[in-house]
Amino acid sequence: MSAQPDSHSDGELISRPPRKPDALALALALARIAPHRQAEMERQKNEAFSLAAEHGAIGPIRSWLTIWAGEVEIERRPELAARRQAAERIVQTRDREDPEWRAAMTELRSVINEARESAA
Repeated sequence: MSAQPDSHSDGELISRPPRKPDALALALALARIAPHRQAEMERQKNEAFSLAAEHGAIGPIRSWLTIWAGEVEIERRPELAARRQAAERIVQTRDREDPEWRAAMTELRSVINEARESAA
């Protein structure tokens, strides 16, 4: 496996991985495009599986899959990643009363929703 992500003609860094319960495809995709986020993903996966086992429900696993399928979608699409980074920069540097802060929060939600809908 190459250290550099593949570039696709549509601007995506890698093909969209299938959303599988075993999460292997998500983990492999993340390792290729955002290896710095693997520990975060693994920690949240362990928390989701622990909660699922504790409560006898698969809801935490479904939530984890939804979140991380969206995160991989953002990371694999440079335009979505750039939109998120720009919005996060404003959110982190502006006051909550600033209209730009509110617009940036709207943009963050839009990026996350678009990514999760695309990955579903």
